[in-house]
Amino acid sequence: MPFDFEQTLVLENSRARLRPLEATDFEELKAVAFTPELWEYTLSRADDTVSLAAYIAAAGQARQAGLRYPFVIIDRATGRLAGSTSYYNLDPDNQKLSIGYTWVGTDFQRTGLNRAAKHLLLCHAFDQLGCERVELETDSRNLKSQQAMRRMGATEEGTLRSHRLTQGNFRRDTKIFSIIRSEWNQLRHSVFAEFDARG
Repeated sequence: MPFDFEQTLVLENSRARLRPLEATDFEELKAVAFTPELWEYTLSRADDTVSLAAYIAAAGQARQAGLRYPFVIIDRATGRLAGSTSYYNLDPDNQKLSIGYTWVGTDFQRTGLNRAAKHLLLCHAFDQLGCERVELETDSRNLKSQQAMRRMGATEEGTLRSHRLTQGNFRRDTKIFSIIRSEWNQLRHSVFAEFDARG
């Protein structure tokens, strides 16, 4: 599953469109990012002009370094930029990757948009990249994120203690979830069925 970080990868279903995050998205993302609660459990914040600019710059640098492929999430119903998500920890030798760095503005939460974005990323990972395993991780304090992962059929595998340094120099515990290839066909026809009109 070789991955070209320089490609312009655009993914689309009935609800969402994902395209690479660009520096020029700053102005539009300001409209949805400046809500402090969105960033309570994230590794870094982006809820003001300075931190959002730093967030976008860091995402671009990580893409250039081949560490992360950041997307913007576009709500197809309105055409608005709703947030961002990424592929990271790509491991071709073991046919796995992680999906994360995901956030959506308050207006778009609980609307199905995040699940639509996950559908696109999972489809591409399993069907195009040949992944056998997709991992998702979240701060152990972020119960809302954990519930969302369970609702989309991911399996909770455990807790990595003192796993990552996060905001305020705090070492967080991380909950790890996964979806594996043998589960994907059933999930795409159940949890993700509304977005999976192939053909």
